[in-house]
Amino acid sequence: MLLALAGVTGIGKSYYKDRVVEKLGFEKIKIITTRQPREGEKNNEDKIFVTHEELQALRDSGEIAYEFKMLGNIYAYTKKSLFSDTNTVFELHYDTIFDFKRICPHLCAIYLLPKDIEIAKNKTRERHLNPIVEEQRLLEIDEHYKKINTDKNLRNMFDYTLYNDYNKSSEDELINLVSKLMLEEKYKNRGTN
Repeated sequence: MLLALAGVTGIGKSYYKDRVVEKLGFEKIKIITTRQPREGEKNNEDKIFVTHEELQALRDSGEIAYEFKMLGNIYAYTKKSLFSDTNTVFELHYDTIFDFKRICPHLCAIYLLPKDIEIAKNKTRERHLNPIVEEQRLLEIDEHYKKINTDKNLRNMFDYTLYNDYNKSSEDELINLVSKLMLEEKYKNRGTN
């Protein structure tokens, strides 16, 4: 199963990704990026930090399945990670969903919505980002939140929408949904073998 978690900055995508790995045995897909690591980030954990030259070498060898630009940096996924036979999970930037559904029709995408957008903004502020980057992220939250609530085509690209109240109940709801989807996929695959 290829599982993507999407939502505004500060909604808890990384947290829930870690819970899916911990509780359901998924593997994290590591996004490749030309962005510099933030304080506390370690190369080859959630992200693989590369130079532009290293990214070009991956392109030249045909390893890149998809890439996009965001806030002046390039992000990319390998073919190997997106087309694995194992259960994998990654964070998806919402405006890449159309491309991902075309490239990976087997993708299951869950959109996480905050019941209170101010909590997501406060979570973003708690990251102590560079002030310019923080301001960009906060503006993106407003733009993103408005778009997901008004663009029916965008919202319909996601298979499921869950609300995050930043509590155990929200976590349980996500884990239970993914467990159910795993069972459905297991039975579906059993029927095709």
